[in-house]
Amino acid sequence: MSATAIVQPLLGENKLTVSFRLLLGLYAVIPFCLLLQGLDSWVWQGYLQAHLPSSPNHFILFQILFGTPHIIASAIVLGSNTEYLQFYKRNILLMTLVVILVFGAGGLFIPYKVFYVAVASWTVFHVLKQQHGIGRGICALPGWAFSVLLWLSVAAGICIYIGIFLKNTLDVQQAEWLKQSAAVLCAGVVLTALLCQGYVKTSFGKWFLWANVLLVVSSFYFYLQQYYFFAILVPRLVHDATAYVFYVTHDYNRHHRHPQNAMYKLTERCGIHIFAVLPVLSFTLAFVLQSYGDVLISYITQVLFGVEIRKAITLGLLGYLALLHYYTEAFTWKQGSPYRRFIAFSK
Repeated sequence: MSATAIVQPLLGENKLTVSFRLLLGLYAVIPFCLLLQGLDSWVWQGYLQAHLPSSPNHFILFQILFGTPHIIASAIVLGSNTEYLQFYKRNILLMTLVVILVFGAGGLFIPYKVFYVAVASWTVFHVLKQQHGIGRGICALPGWAFSVLLWLSVAAGICIYIGIFLKNTLDVQQAEWLKQSAAVLCAGVVLTALLCQGYVKTSFGKWFLWANVLLVVSSFYFYLQQYYFFAILVPRLVHDATAYVFYVTHDYNRHHRHPQNAMYKLTERCGIHIFAVLPVLSFTLAFVLQSYGDVLISYITQVLFGVEIRKAITLGLLGYLALLHYYTEAFTWKQGSPYRRFIAFSK
């Protein structure tokens, strides 16, 4: 999903469009979380802060609800349509080879923290590039303004992400340096937005511009206040829900008249509504794989080969799908791609 994708005109044969107002409405999670944090600080005496997990990765429900389902949904959209697989097979093979080389052979001499920071940086870039890409089409920002806002936001997001997820491995000086860096970068985001909002001709565009600014600034605020759950929840919910809007719109427009693949032919015969197919399947798979995948694979390998393989699903399969998702989403939604025939936009 990129800025260039926004300019394509509406497709008359499609029944659904991606609503910009709906996408903007997803940012309502920001004031909602700020309200909860305020109530927790002033009324509930820090109950939420004490009982929410210090790291979202420790909360299995968080993994099932955010992150994993939209990655699986992306893989389903790509993998269930043979036309897409054929079109992108070289890209998929190339990415698979790179993953094997970097995380296989590279794992022998590249430190774990280097891997972690690299993947974290790619994750942050992927999340914010989607939101700023959509915002650029709505705001009609010049190229330099878009780039400055994006990269300042990404740099701040990386500092926040590392500060949260690696906080137990950082010393006091490193943790403070990350906070100060994130503060300076967030200030840069705000100042750049103030300078650039003159290029935005509509009030709706200005709302979207500042929504993306608040996406990073609010996450930084929650990070400072040690509400780490909210700091990660805000960008993930906006990003994942935005992605689902695209996925469901795409699948409805592609399959509502005549199902084009075996999955939708089967669900049509079962009487399952087309809107429910992708979300239900991806959330169900996320739950099963996150909750039982590692245990099952570990048991099978132990029985068959006498070797226990740990985290084969959560780290192996889902890790690979996440990296593939980050890679393919950079071009599958661009204008001219097969996906774009089934996507249109409206306010």
